[in-house]
Amino acid sequence: MIESSFTLYKLIVLYMLQNVDFPLANTQISDCILEKGYTNYFHLQEVLSDLVDTRLVEVEKIRNTTYYHMTEEGRKTLSFFENEISSDIRREIDSYLKEHSYELRKKTSTNADYYKSTGGDYEVRCQVKEKKSTIFEMMFQVPTEEAAMTICRNWEEKNQKVYAWLMKELMKNH
Repeated sequence: MIESSFTLYKLIVLYMLQNVDFPLANTQISDCILEKGYTNYFHLQEVLSDLVDTRLVEVEKIRNTTYYHMTEEGRKTLSFFENEISSDIRREIDSYLKEHSYELRKKTSTNADYYKSTGGDYEVRCQVKEKKSTIFEMMFQVPTEEAAMTICRNWEEKNQKVYAWLMKELMKNH
């Protein structure tokens, strides 16, 4: 039997990460756990912090979003204790992940980020990922942070159109 709710919450997060083949954003994990009423936001953030500190999950930050990946140590830990998560909770999580799979995958499969370059301009990177592989990437040099933020915002909304147009143009025989 699990000693504390805190341990159960850690196992729930690990279970979520095990059952997707892409990283989950902090907001995605929070939405599921808070929607189901397992715990409150502050306890969940403490759980996530502890999972990172104990190296059961790794963090990747892109712009204002924190993504979580399960480590090999996290997989081993979950394999030992997965049965401590009730079948009802596992069923609820599986259902949530299945029901929201498109939105969850979309958020993590396309991303854009920027940083200030040594020359004072801003460099923007727009990506499309599939699982852990980058399948498409563009980089831009722009003069202002405002331009960089605009490109990042537009990439989130228009990446499919941009990618489709670019592939069509590049595949044309002239």
